Amino acid sequence: MTAEIITIGDEILIGQIIDTNSAFIGKAFNKVGISIYQITSVQDEKDHILKALKEAESNADIIIITGGLGPTKDDITKHTLCDYFEDELVENKDVLEHVEMLFSKYISTPISDLNRQQALVPSKAEILMNQYGTAPGMWFEKDEKVFVSMPGVPYEMKALITNDVIPRLQAKFKFPFILHRTLLTYGLGESAIANRIESFESNLPPYIKLAYLPNLGRVRLRLSSKHVDRKMVEEEMQRQVNLLLPHVEDIFVGFEEDSSLEAIIGKLMTEKGLSLAVAESCTGGSIAQAITANAGASKYFIGSVVSYATASKVELLNVSQELIDKHSVVSKEVAEAMAVGVMKLYNTDYAISTTGNAGPSKGDADAEVGTVYIALASKDKVRSEVFNFGNHREKVIKKATNKAFEILQKEILKK
Repeated sequence: MTAEIITIGDEILIGQIIDTNSAFIGKAFNKVGISIYQITSVQDEKDHILKALKEAESNADIIIITGGLGPTKDDITKHTLCDYFEDELVENKDVLEHVEMLFSKYISTPISDLNRQQALVPSKAEILMNQYGTAPGMWFEKDEKVFVSMPGVPYEMKALITNDVIPRLQAKFKFPFILHRTLLTYGLGESAIANRIESFESNLPPYIKLAYLPNLGRVRLRLSSKHVDRKMVEEEMQRQVNLLLPHVEDIFVGFEEDSSLEAIIGKLMTEKGLSLAVAESCTGGSIAQAITANAGASKYFIGSVVSYATASKVELLNVSQELIDKHSVVSKEVAEAMAVGVMKLYNTDYAISTTGNAGPSKGDADAEVGTVYIALASKDKVRSEVFNFGNHREKVIKKATNKAFEILQKEILKK
Protein backbone atom coordinates (compact mmCIF):
# COMPACT_ATOMS: atom_id res chain seq x y z
CA MET A 1 0.00 0.00 0.00
CA THR A 2 1.57 3.29 -1.12
CA ALA A 3 0.75 6.96 -0.73
CA GLU A 4 1.73 10.11 -2.57
CA ILE A 5 1.86 13.56 -1.01
CA ILE A 6 1.05 16.68 -3.04
CA THR A 7 1.83 20.04 -1.45
CA ILE A 8 0.25 23.08 -3.08
CA GLY A 9 1.72 26.56 -2.78
CA ASP A 10 4.12 28.88 -4.55
CA GLU A 11 5.62 29.72 -1.15
CA ILE A 12 7.19 26.25 -1.01
CA LEU A 13 8.55 26.40 -4.54
CA ILE A 14 10.25 29.79 -4.05
CA GLY A 15 11.77 28.70 -0.75
CA GLN A 16 9.74 31.10 1.38
CA ILE A 17 8.69 28.27 3.70
CA ILE A 18 10.02 24.78 4.32
CA ASP A 19 7.74 21.83 3.62
CA THR A 20 7.49 20.33 7.11
CA ASN A 21 4.07 18.87 6.34
CA SER A 22 5.45 16.13 4.11
CA ALA A 23 8.01 15.13 6.73
CA PHE A 24 5.29 14.79 9.37
CA ILE A 25 2.95 12.83 7.09
CA GLY A 26 5.74 10.54 5.90
CA LYS A 27 6.76 9.71 9.45
CA ALA A 28 3.18 9.24 10.67
CA PHE A 29 2.25 7.01 7.72
CA ASN A 30 5.39 4.93 8.01
CA LYS A 31 4.54 4.09 11.61
CA VAL A 32 1.28 2.46 10.53
CA GLY A 33 2.70 0.63 7.51
CA ILE A 34 2.00 3.07 4.65
CA SER A 35 4.94 3.62 2.32
CA ILE A 36 5.38 7.01 0.65
CA TYR A 37 5.91 6.55 -3.08
CA GLN A 38 6.54 10.18 -3.98
CA ILE A 39 6.28 13.77 -2.73
CA THR A 40 5.33 16.46 -5.23
CA SER A 41 5.15 20.23 -4.77
CA VAL A 42 3.07 22.22 -7.25
CA GLN A 43 2.09 25.81 -7.95
CA ASP A 44 -1.25 27.38 -7.06
CA GLU A 45 -2.26 26.80 -10.67
CA LYS A 46 -5.19 24.70 -11.87
CA ASP A 47 -3.56 22.75 -14.71
CA HIS A 48 -0.50 21.98 -12.61
CA ILE A 49 -2.65 20.62 -9.77
CA LEU A 50 -4.78 18.55 -12.15
CA LYS A 51 -1.67 17.03 -13.74
CA ALA A 52 -0.24 16.17 -10.30
CA LEU A 53 -3.51 14.53 -9.23
CA LYS A 54 -3.68 12.41 -12.37
CA GLU A 55 -0.08 11.24 -12.02
CA ALA A 56 -0.51 10.54 -8.31
CA GLU A 57 -3.61 8.44 -8.97
CA SER A 58 -1.57 6.24 -11.30
CA ASN A 59 1.28 5.96 -8.76
CA ALA A 60 -0.37 5.36 -5.41
CA ASP A 61 -3.39 4.04 -3.52
CA ILE A 62 -3.65 7.05 -1.21
CA ILE A 63 -3.19 10.64 -2.33
CA ILE A 64 -2.69 13.26 0.37
CA ILE A 65 -3.01 16.94 -0.59
CA THR A 66 -2.09 19.88 1.62
CA GLY A 67 -2.50 23.60 0.98
CA GLY A 68 -4.56 25.96 -1.13
CA LEU A 69 -7.73 25.87 0.99
CA GLY A 70 -7.81 29.45 2.27
CA PRO A 71 -10.61 31.95 1.66
CA THR A 72 -8.71 34.13 -0.87
CA LYS A 73 -8.80 33.99 -4.65
CA ASP A 74 -5.35 32.42 -4.97
CA ASP A 75 -6.51 29.35 -3.00
CA ILE A 76 -7.99 27.24 -5.80
CA THR A 77 -7.72 23.67 -4.50
CA LYS A 78 -11.45 23.16 -3.84
CA HIS A 79 -12.41 24.41 -7.30
CA THR A 80 -9.75 22.23 -8.92
CA LEU A 81 -10.92 19.17 -7.00
CA CYS A 82 -14.43 19.82 -8.30
CA ASP A 83 -13.06 19.74 -11.84
CA TYR A 84 -11.11 16.55 -11.16
CA PHE A 85 -14.04 14.69 -9.61
CA GLU A 86 -16.69 16.27 -11.90
CA ASP A 87 -18.34 17.84 -8.90
CA GLU A 88 -19.67 21.15 -7.64
CA LEU A 89 -19.41 23.20 -4.47
CA VAL A 90 -22.27 23.13 -1.99
CA GLU A 91 -22.69 24.76 1.38
CA ASN A 92 -22.09 22.46 4.34
CA LYS A 93 -24.09 23.67 7.35
CA ASP A 94 -21.82 21.96 9.89
CA VAL A 95 -18.75 23.68 8.49
CA LEU A 96 -20.57 27.04 8.38
CA GLU A 97 -21.58 26.73 12.02
CA HIS A 98 -18.01 25.81 12.92
CA VAL A 99 -16.57 28.81 11.07
CA GLU A 100 -19.07 31.16 12.74
CA MET A 101 -18.25 29.69 16.13
CA LEU A 102 -14.52 30.21 15.64
CA PHE A 103 -15.05 33.86 14.72
CA SER A 104 -17.43 34.56 17.58
CA LYS A 105 -15.19 32.88 20.15
CA TYR A 106 -11.59 33.44 19.08
CA ILE A 107 -11.30 36.05 16.31
CA SER A 108 -11.72 39.76 16.98
CA THR A 109 -12.35 40.83 13.37
CA PRO A 110 -15.92 40.45 12.03
CA ILE A 111 -16.70 37.43 9.90
CA SER A 112 -16.94 38.17 6.18
CA ASP A 113 -18.56 36.49 3.21
CA LEU A 114 -15.10 35.25 2.21
CA ASN A 115 -14.81 33.46 5.54
CA ARG A 116 -18.28 31.97 5.15
CA GLN A 117 -17.23 30.59 1.76
CA GLN A 118 -15.03 28.13 3.64
CA ALA A 119 -18.29 26.21 4.13
CA LEU A 120 -18.52 25.65 0.35
CA VAL A 121 -17.18 22.15 -0.26
CA PRO A 122 -17.39 19.58 -3.07
CA SER A 123 -20.64 17.63 -2.75
CA LYS A 124 -18.90 14.25 -3.17
CA ALA A 125 -16.47 14.87 -0.32
CA GLU A 126 -16.76 13.47 3.18
CA ILE A 127 -15.95 16.33 5.52
CA LEU A 128 -13.22 16.04 8.15
CA MET A 129 -13.90 18.81 10.63
CA ASN A 130 -10.90 21.04 11.28
CA GLN A 131 -11.02 21.79 15.00
CA TYR A 132 -8.30 24.44 14.80
CA GLY A 133 -9.20 26.35 11.64
CA THR A 134 -11.88 27.27 9.15
CA ALA A 135 -10.85 25.08 6.18
CA PRO A 136 -12.18 21.51 6.56
CA GLY A 137 -10.42 18.39 5.45
CA MET A 138 -12.07 16.56 2.55
CA TRP A 139 -12.07 12.82 1.85
CA PHE A 140 -12.79 11.48 -1.67
CA GLU A 141 -12.86 7.94 -3.03
CA LYS A 142 -12.46 7.04 -6.71
CA ASP A 143 -11.77 3.64 -8.25
CA GLU A 144 -10.58 2.17 -4.94
CA LYS A 145 -8.23 5.12 -4.43
CA VAL A 146 -8.49 7.57 -1.52
CA PHE A 147 -7.82 11.28 -1.90
CA VAL A 148 -7.60 13.50 1.17
CA SER A 149 -7.28 17.28 0.93
CA MET A 150 -6.23 19.20 4.03
CA PRO A 151 -5.23 22.75 4.94
CA GLY A 152 -1.55 23.57 4.72
CA VAL A 153 -1.32 25.11 8.20
CA PRO A 154 0.90 22.55 9.98
CA TYR A 155 -0.92 22.27 13.32
CA GLU A 156 -4.28 21.99 11.56
CA MET A 157 -2.96 19.33 9.19
CA LYS A 158 -1.30 17.35 12.00
CA ALA A 159 -4.50 17.14 14.00
CA LEU A 160 -6.46 15.92 10.96
CA ILE A 161 -3.84 13.30 10.07
CA THR A 162 -3.65 11.99 13.63
CA ASN A 163 -7.30 12.11 14.64
CA ASP A 164 -9.13 11.48 11.36
CA VAL A 165 -7.08 10.39 8.37
CA ILE A 166 -4.99 7.59 9.84
CA PRO A 167 -7.86 5.97 11.79
CA ARG A 168 -10.05 6.03 8.66
CA LEU A 169 -7.28 4.54 6.51
CA GLN A 170 -6.64 1.79 9.05
CA ALA A 171 -10.33 0.95 9.06
CA LYS A 172 -10.46 0.79 5.26
CA PHE A 173 -7.16 -0.96 4.41
CA LYS A 174 -4.90 -3.65 5.88
CA PHE A 175 -1.31 -2.42 6.06
CA PRO A 176 1.93 -4.40 6.47
CA PHE A 177 4.06 -3.92 9.57
CA ILE A 178 7.00 -1.53 9.12
CA LEU A 179 9.81 -1.44 11.67
CA HIS A 180 12.89 0.76 11.91
CA ARG A 181 15.73 0.57 14.39
CA THR A 182 18.21 3.42 14.06
CA LEU A 183 21.56 3.28 15.83
CA LEU A 184 23.21 6.62 16.60
CA THR A 185 26.99 6.68 16.19
CA TYR A 186 29.56 9.41 16.75
CA GLY A 187 33.16 9.96 15.77
CA LEU A 188 33.61 7.74 12.71
CA GLY A 189 32.78 8.45 9.09
CA GLU A 190 30.32 6.62 6.86
CA SER A 191 32.91 4.80 4.73
CA ALA A 192 34.94 3.69 7.77
CA ILE A 193 31.80 2.26 9.37
CA ALA A 194 30.85 0.54 6.11
CA ASN A 195 34.23 -1.19 6.05
CA ARG A 196 33.75 -2.35 9.63
CA ILE A 197 30.32 -3.87 9.09
CA GLU A 198 30.71 -5.17 5.54
CA SER A 199 30.27 -8.81 6.54
CA PHE A 200 27.27 -8.00 8.74
CA GLU A 201 25.58 -6.08 5.91
CA SER A 202 26.24 -8.87 3.40
CA ASN A 203 24.45 -11.40 5.61
CA LEU A 204 21.27 -9.42 6.30
CA PRO A 205 18.05 -11.24 5.38
CA PRO A 206 16.43 -9.88 2.20
CA TYR A 207 13.54 -8.24 4.07
CA ILE A 208 15.84 -6.11 6.26
CA LYS A 209 17.67 -3.19 4.66
CA LEU A 210 20.51 -1.08 6.06
CA ALA A 211 20.83 2.64 5.32
CA TYR A 212 23.65 5.02 6.26
CA LEU A 213 22.50 8.51 7.25
CA PRO A 214 25.57 10.74 7.80
CA ASN A 215 25.30 14.20 9.34
CA LEU A 216 28.54 16.06 10.11
CA GLY A 217 30.20 13.94 12.74
CA ARG A 218 27.24 11.66 13.31
CA VAL A 219 26.18 8.62 11.32
CA ARG A 220 22.81 6.97 11.84
CA LEU A 221 22.56 3.31 10.88
CA ARG A 222 18.94 2.53 10.06
CA LEU A 223 17.70 -1.04 9.82
CA SER A 224 14.31 -1.21 8.10
CA SER A 225 11.87 -4.00 7.44
CA LYS A 226 8.34 -4.34 6.02
CA HIS A 227 6.43 -7.58 6.37
CA VAL A 228 2.98 -8.93 7.19
CA ASP A 229 4.39 -11.07 10.04
CA ARG A 230 5.00 -8.57 12.84
CA LYS A 231 6.32 -11.08 15.39
CA MET A 232 8.84 -12.50 12.96
CA VAL A 233 10.06 -9.03 11.98
CA GLU A 234 10.45 -7.86 15.59
CA GLU A 235 12.39 -10.97 16.59
CA GLU A 236 14.67 -10.93 13.57
CA MET A 237 15.27 -7.18 13.86
CA GLN A 238 16.39 -7.56 17.46
CA ARG A 239 18.68 -10.41 16.44
CA GLN A 240 20.29 -8.26 13.75
CA VAL A 241 20.70 -5.33 16.16
CA ASN A 242 22.46 -7.67 18.58
CA LEU A 243 24.78 -8.80 15.77
CA LEU A 244 25.52 -5.22 14.69
CA LEU A 245 26.24 -3.69 18.10
CA PRO A 246 29.60 -5.43 18.72
CA HIS A 247 30.93 -3.92 15.48
CA VAL A 248 30.14 -0.36 16.58
CA GLU A 249 30.10 -0.49 20.39
CA ASP A 250 32.92 2.09 20.73
CA ILE A 251 30.97 4.69 18.69
CA PHE A 252 27.39 3.73 19.58
CA VAL A 253 25.51 6.26 21.75
CA GLY A 254 21.90 5.11 21.64
CA PHE A 255 18.84 4.44 19.51
CA GLU A 256 17.16 7.29 17.67
CA GLU A 257 13.74 5.81 18.41
CA ASP A 258 14.45 6.32 22.11
CA SER A 259 16.01 9.80 22.08
CA SER A 260 18.45 12.16 20.42
CA LEU A 261 21.98 12.24 21.81
CA GLU A 262 21.21 15.54 23.54
CA ALA A 263 18.24 13.91 25.29
CA ILE A 264 20.32 10.85 26.17
CA ILE A 265 22.94 13.11 27.76
CA GLY A 266 20.22 14.98 29.64
CA LYS A 267 18.81 11.74 31.00
CA LEU A 268 22.26 10.60 32.13
CA MET A 269 23.00 13.90 33.86
CA THR A 270 19.61 13.97 35.55
CA GLU A 271 19.97 10.40 36.80
CA LYS A 272 23.44 11.16 38.17
CA GLY A 273 22.40 14.52 39.66
CA LEU A 274 24.91 16.45 37.53
CA SER A 275 24.72 20.00 36.19
CA LEU A 276 26.06 21.66 33.05
CA ALA A 277 26.94 25.11 31.74
CA VAL A 278 28.14 26.10 28.28
CA ALA A 279 30.38 28.85 26.92
CA GLU A 280 30.18 29.24 23.16
CA SER A 281 32.10 31.39 20.76
CA CYS A 282 32.24 30.00 17.22
CA THR A 283 29.13 27.82 17.69
CA GLY A 284 27.09 30.91 18.59
CA GLY A 285 24.58 29.24 20.91
CA SER A 286 23.86 26.12 18.87
CA ILE A 287 24.91 23.79 21.70
CA ALA A 288 22.57 25.51 24.16
CA GLN A 289 19.77 25.50 21.59
CA ALA A 290 20.14 21.75 21.00
CA ILE A 291 20.04 21.11 24.76
CA THR A 292 17.00 23.26 25.46
CA ALA A 293 15.05 21.77 22.54
CA ASN A 294 14.44 18.82 24.87
CA ALA A 295 11.81 19.00 27.60
CA GLY A 296 13.25 18.76 31.09
CA ALA A 297 16.61 20.33 30.23
CA SER A 298 16.27 22.71 33.18
CA LYS A 299 16.90 19.78 35.53
CA TYR A 300 20.57 19.77 34.59
CA PHE A 301 21.31 22.67 32.23
CA ILE A 302 21.94 25.80 34.30
CA GLY A 303 22.89 28.38 31.71
CA SER A 304 25.16 29.49 28.90
CA VAL A 305 27.25 32.42 27.74
CA VAL A 306 27.67 33.20 24.06
CA SER A 307 30.97 35.08 24.29
CA TYR A 308 31.34 35.76 20.62
CA ALA A 309 33.54 38.85 20.73
CA THR A 310 36.95 38.72 22.40
CA ALA A 311 35.95 41.40 24.93
CA SER A 312 33.04 39.29 26.20
CA LYS A 313 35.38 36.42 27.00
CA VAL A 314 37.33 38.77 29.24
CA GLU A 315 34.39 40.58 30.82
CA LEU A 316 31.95 37.69 31.28
CA LEU A 317 34.15 34.63 31.68
CA ASN A 318 37.21 36.20 33.31
CA VAL A 319 39.57 34.98 30.59
CA SER A 320 42.67 37.13 31.08
CA GLN A 321 43.65 39.50 28.32
CA GLU A 322 47.27 38.43 28.81
CA LEU A 323 46.30 34.81 28.06
CA ILE A 324 44.54 35.88 24.87
CA ASP A 325 47.46 38.10 23.80
CA LYS A 326 49.93 35.28 24.39
CA HIS A 327 48.05 32.34 22.85
CA SER A 328 45.37 33.91 20.59
CA VAL A 329 41.61 33.82 21.10
CA VAL A 330 41.45 30.52 19.18
CA SER A 331 43.66 28.36 21.34
CA LYS A 332 43.72 25.49 23.80
CA GLU A 333 44.44 27.86 26.66
CA VAL A 334 41.52 30.19 25.95
CA ALA A 335 39.09 27.32 25.37
CA GLU A 336 40.00 25.82 28.74
CA ALA A 337 39.79 29.20 30.49
CA MET A 338 36.32 29.72 29.00
CA ALA A 339 35.13 26.34 30.28
CA VAL A 340 36.49 27.00 33.76
CA GLY A 341 35.05 30.51 33.74
CA VAL A 342 31.50 29.47 32.86
CA MET A 343 31.64 26.54 35.30
CA LYS A 344 32.53 28.95 38.11
CA LEU A 345 29.95 31.48 36.94
CA TYR A 346 27.10 28.97 37.20
CA ASN A 347 28.65 26.67 39.84
CA THR A 348 28.09 23.50 37.81
CA ASP A 349 29.63 20.03 37.79
CA TYR A 350 30.59 20.26 34.12
CA ALA A 351 31.14 22.97 31.54
CA ILE A 352 31.91 22.77 27.87
CA SER A 353 33.28 25.55 25.66
CA THR A 354 34.02 26.21 22.02
CA THR A 355 36.31 28.74 20.39
CA GLY A 356 37.33 28.62 16.77
CA ASN A 357 37.27 30.09 13.33
CA ALA A 358 34.17 29.10 11.39
CA GLY A 359 35.08 31.40 8.49
CA PRO A 360 34.93 32.68 5.89
CA SER A 361 37.61 35.12 7.21
CA LYS A 362 40.02 34.66 10.12
CA GLY A 363 38.47 37.33 12.39
CA ASP A 364 40.35 38.06 15.63
CA ALA A 365 42.66 35.06 15.36
CA ASP A 366 45.34 33.71 13.06
CA ALA A 367 43.98 30.15 13.15
CA GLU A 368 43.05 28.56 9.87
CA VAL A 369 39.39 28.54 8.90
CA GLY A 370 37.78 25.41 10.31
CA THR A 371 39.98 25.27 13.43
CA VAL A 372 37.93 24.69 16.60
CA TYR A 373 39.01 24.06 20.18
CA ILE A 374 36.51 22.29 22.43
CA ALA A 375 37.20 22.21 26.17
CA LEU A 376 35.49 20.23 28.90
CA ALA A 377 35.84 21.26 32.54
CA SER A 378 34.84 19.42 35.70
CA LYS A 379 35.51 20.05 39.37
CA ASP A 380 38.87 18.29 39.26
CA LYS A 381 40.21 18.83 35.75
CA VAL A 382 39.94 20.60 32.42
CA ARG A 383 40.99 19.29 29.04
CA SER A 384 40.60 20.29 25.43
CA GLU A 385 40.91 18.97 21.90
CA VAL A 386 41.55 20.73 18.63
CA PHE A 387 39.83 19.90 15.34
CA ASN A 388 39.67 21.16 11.78
CA PHE A 389 36.15 20.86 10.44
CA GLY A 390 36.75 22.20 6.92
CA ASN A 391 36.12 25.50 5.16
CA HIS A 392 32.32 25.76 5.11
CA ARG A 393 30.89 27.89 7.91
CA GLU A 394 27.66 25.96 8.47
CA LYS A 395 29.52 22.66 8.38
CA VAL A 396 32.11 23.87 10.91
CA ILE A 397 29.45 25.04 13.37
CA LYS A 398 27.38 21.87 13.09
CA LYS A 399 30.36 19.51 13.36
CA ALA A 400 31.70 21.42 16.37
CA THR A 401 28.31 21.20 18.07
CA ASN A 402 28.05 17.47 17.43
CA LYS A 403 31.61 16.84 18.58
CA ALA A 404 30.99 18.76 21.82
CA PHE A 405 28.12 16.40 22.66
CA GLU A 406 30.25 13.38 21.82
CA ILE A 407 33.01 14.55 24.18
CA LEU A 408 30.54 15.35 26.93
CA GLN A 409 28.76 11.99 26.74
CA LYS A 410 31.98 10.01 26.87
CA GLU A 411 33.07 11.93 29.96
CA ILE A 412 29.75 11.42 31.75
CA LEU A 413 29.81 7.68 31.06
CA LYS A 414 33.09 7.43 32.95
CA LYS A 415 31.31 8.36 36.18
